[in-house]
Amino acid sequence: MEISALLLAKIQFALSLNFHVLFAAIAMALGWLLSVFRFLSWRAPDSAWMAAYRFWVRIFALVFFLALASAVPVLLELGILWPPLMERIGNVAGPLIAFGITTLFVIKSVFLGVMFFGQRRVSSGAHLFSVCMVAVGLTLTIFWELVLQSWTHTPTGATLVDGLYQIDDWLGVILNPSLPWYAMLFGAGGFLMVGCLLIAVAAWQASRRPLEDSERKTYRVGIAVIVIASIAQLVALDGNMRLLAREQPVTAAAVMGHWQTGPQADLIWVGWPSADDQQSAGLIVTQAAAGRWLNRQDDQYWVGLDQAIVGEFPAVKTLFWLLRLAAYGTLFVLGLMIITLWIRMRHGTDPGKYPPWLLRAQVWAGLVGTGVWVCAWNLGELGRSPYMVWMTLKQEDLLTTAGVSALMAGVAASGLLYAILLGGFIKMFFHAARYGVVPVRKPGVRI
Repeated sequence: MEISALLLAKIQFALSLNFHVLFAAIAMALGWLLSVFRFLSWRAPDSAWMAAYRFWVRIFALVFFLALASAVPVLLELGILWPPLMERIGNVAGPLIAFGITTLFVIKSVFLGVMFFGQRRVSSGAHLFSVCMVAVGLTLTIFWELVLQSWTHTPTGATLVDGLYQIDDWLGVILNPSLPWYAMLFGAGGFLMVGCLLIAVAAWQASRRPLEDSERKTYRVGIAVIVIASIAQLVALDGNMRLLAREQPVTAAAVMGHWQTGPQADLIWVGWPSADDQQSAGLIVTQAAAGRWLNRQDDQYWVGLDQAIVGEFPAVKTLFWLLRLAAYGTLFVLGLMIITLWIRMRHGTDPGKYPPWLLRAQVWAGLVGTGVWVCAWNLGELGRSPYMVWMTLKQEDLLTTAGVSALMAGVAASGLLYAILLGGFIKMFFHAARYGVVPVRKPGVRI
């Protein structure tokens, strides 16, 4: 099987982008939870909330710098893998990237040092303010990234003139139709990942030793975060599918496994699409229930995959399963939390008294939450293919002239780098979960 240069470029860019946005989403959500922990410890200085803050701020530091470092390859690859892209969309992308970098520079220069190293050098209120400002600044930085990313799906507010996008209305660019649902999916997924991590760490610790008060509080917060984020995630998936049906009807048909344009559309809960037979076999099917997530023509027919333009046929199987894995993973962790609340009512608030099978399931929920986010994010990114900017700029027209061997080496190097970084993060994460926060006293410094 011959591997094309386009496929290799897409794989390398997907690796870099997924790694970056994964840690960016965790950092944003964890930043806000740290603000809550710090606020509660500020109100009650002797409470266990400070211990919870001190543990998770170390995880936040790792996540933040991984997100920051992985942004550099993404920016470089925009120019290396797709050289004409920034020239074509520079009027839109340039200011948005500049806004994001400026916001990041401000929080990193002014507030991040106080948050990490200044707790004993400033007042408690000033430290709380710095923690909150880091969360606000990080959210604003990610907001500009989401504006650019969502704009490539619905490029409003700008017009393509002689191959270059010219700004017509900045408000239309920023408040493009994809942004609200895209941002909600990103935020809900980030909080769902963090909530699952809170639960996973506490459950793993509870299966080995009695939990401290701070760990029990973190466990309780994790349950609340997962329940709220799961509901928000399901709402965001629904909103994104309705947006997809309106803006990209053939892609929506691929996600739903709907092949033939016609008056009836069935919702396949469990099944598989077949490109050879151009039909989808379903084990669990709801009759005439998929219309909410499909585009309807004027003659009342639901748009199917037979309306795809030649050469632009979507990746049906991949899109089909990405939605279902994201939705079912979300329902799994939500159901697990409902069971946890029921057992909590019967056995009390100490997770150490819960059944071992429940604690093991909660540990694995940490991976499920991450998987849900990855599936939801790539559902949108792969749905835009074969375009970089929907219906205007194709990936193949923007591809670098580098050879297959050079691109293959880039994919291998990127994969190795991200595997090392991810492995190091996981090792340090488990080390922190096992040993907790061990204060180190320096000569002349009072603790």
